[in-house]
Amino acid sequence: MERTFVMVKPDGVQRRLVGEIISRFERKGLKLVALKLVQLTRDQAAQLYSVHRERPFFNDLVEFVCSAPVVAMVWEGPDVVAVARRLIGATNALQAEPGTIRGDFGVSTQMNLVHASDSPVSVARELPVVFDQQELVSYTLATEPWLGTDAS
Repeated sequence: MERTFVMVKPDGVQRRLVGEIISRFERKGLKLVALKLVQLTRDQAAQLYSVHRERPFFNDLVEFVCSAPVVAMVWEGPDVVAVARRLIGATNALQAEPGTIRGDFGVSTQMNLVHASDSPVSVARELPVVFDQQELVSYTLATEPWLGTDAS
C-alpha cells in the first residue's frame, strides 16, 4: 500500500478549511495514518521545498509556509500519490478544475491551500521532515474489503 505526504498550508488553516480538505480524502476512501498541527521552522520548510531552492519564489514560499501553523498528514491507499494530486488540482488555483480542492477554494499559485508529494521519491524526502517513523500508524479499516483497499 502506497503512502503520501499532504499538508494543509497556512492559508488553508487560516481560512478554516482543514476539515473540508480532510473530508475529501476520507470520502475518496483513503486511510489517514498520521496527522498533526505544526508550526514549521525555516529549516523544515527549506528542506520540504528544497527542489525549488534555485527558483526565484523559493524564499517567499518558505516564509509563507512558516507564517502560521500547517496541518501535516500521511495518507495511505492504492496509487495514493496520484490520487491525492488529482483531488487537490492544478498548482495554479486559478487553472484548477472545479471539484478539486484548489479549484473550489484556491485563490493563487502560492496561496493554493495544500501541498502534496508529487512522487514516491518526494514522499521519501518530504515525510521525514515533519514525521518520525513511530508517528505513522498501521491499522485496518473495517471498510477496506468493501473499497478494495485491503492489503490481502
